[in-house]
Order: sequence, then structure tokens, then C-alpha cells
Amino acid sequence: MPLIHFESADSTERTQIGEGIVRFAAQAGRLETGRAEGKYFLQHADGCGVDGHRIAPGDGFCFDTDTGEILCEGHGRERTEEEEAAE
Repeated sequence: MPLIHFESADSTERTQIGEGIVRFAAQAGRLETGRAEGKYFLQHADGCGVDGHRIAPGDGFCFDTDTGEILCEGHGRERTEEEEAAE
């Protein structure tokens, strides 16, 4: 499955997600539930998987459903370009 791009992070720790990616978040150990603000969240407090850059509220970011990594937009774009070149 391709990278899932989020237009805007809710906070530096987590972003609310829909049911469509709950399984991927759970498999990656990134699913957070039981919050008053919503039902399902993708946990990304560890920042970008390449350089550790924290995802700030409002920043776009990517979730690699194959590896479970969170990537900043720049590294997400690089990963997409690498995968497209390999095809």
C-alpha cells in the first residue's frame, strides 16, 4: 500500500484517523484510542523516522503502512519518488 499523506497534524503527539487505516496503525503499534476528542488516533510523538524531526501541529506528514514509519513531508515525498523510480 502506498504512503498515506496527512495534510495537517492535530498535535505533536497524535492525529485523529478514520476507521480505514486503524488496522495499519494497530499493526505498526501506533494506534491510540479512548480519548475524549475522538475514537482513533495515529501516534507520531517520535517524529520523522528518517531524522527524528517532530511533526508540529498543522504540519503535513506521511504514514508508511508497510514499515509503520512516520515521515515528514519532505522524506515522504522522497520515499514516493524512490518507489516510483523502482517500478
